[in-house]
Amino acid sequence: MDADLTLTLIEATVQIDQPIAEGRRMVGTGFLVSIPKRDGTPEIVLVTAAHVFEKMPGAEVRIGWRIQGDNGGWQYAPTRIPIRNTKGPLWYQNPEQDVAVIPIEVPPEYEDAAIPMDWLADENTFGQYNIKPGDEMMTLGYPHGLSANKVGFPILRAGRVSSYPLGPLDVYPTFLIDLTAIPGNSGGPVFMTDKLSRAPDTEVPSMTFISGILTKQVELDNQRLELGLVTHAVFVRHTITLMQNTRARAPLVVRASPAAPAPIRTPESTGAIKDVEPVGPPPALITDPAPVEVE
Repeated sequence: MDADLTLTLIEATVQIDQPIAEGRRMVGTGFLVSIPKRDGTPEIVLVTAAHVFEKMPGAEVRIGWRIQGDNGGWQYAPTRIPIRNTKGPLWYQNPEQDVAVIPIEVPPEYEDAAIPMDWLADENTFGQYNIKPGDEMMTLGYPHGLSANKVGFPILRAGRVSSYPLGPLDVYPTFLIDLTAIPGNSGGPVFMTDKLSRAPDTEVPSMTFISGILTKQVELDNQRLELGLVTHAVFVRHTITLMQNTRARAPLVVRASPAAPAPIRTPESTGAIKDVEPVGPPPALITDPAPVEVE
């Protein structure tokens, strides 16, 4: 595995949550991308699945920052950002795909954490690297609102490309990956490096790119299959371009404000680590896997 890409994406991936009634909250995943403004200076946008924002009813969400102290220890330090006002949504949404971006202010520690926009795959990337069914990809997120640990790092998972064909993108804007898209994972990055497993007889050039974002799950008869739907990263690029063109007429930056810390849920703290139980074969329907409502 390409440790640099993986660690950079872990640092760039954040929990998005919103408190709702009776001490519960809704949770999704997002990641930070650095894009050039028209004057050449960088700014940071938060990328997620559009339905994450759409299904959170309040005007603000919490972003789960993780700050490393001088002694090397980590602290969970969320802030609030507005996602809608009286005029409507503040995010920019792809008109055809489940993709949203919102420009945000980040803590100083995150100014260099966002991934460069060049890492997003474009229309030619899959062909250039001969991506095919059987190739392994990774994803980051917060399944069922769980973090990897008490300071809020995302959980890393892997699966193989399991659909064909993978283009052209105007005909096949999404593809399947064989991992369960658990509620809370929506909006997380799906990525590939030259250290991951490839299909047999595949040439392996050097590569580092974001394949897309995890947006939906596959269900049949209300049972989840172990399949996630990935929206190609080119539609993140298109949404960023839409945002830039719109903001040229009406500039907008979403500013952060302090937030009370959200409760951190880990597998250990929730008692979720259990023996694997046998289960009969599930009897598929593509639905949104997040945000998830948790305690």
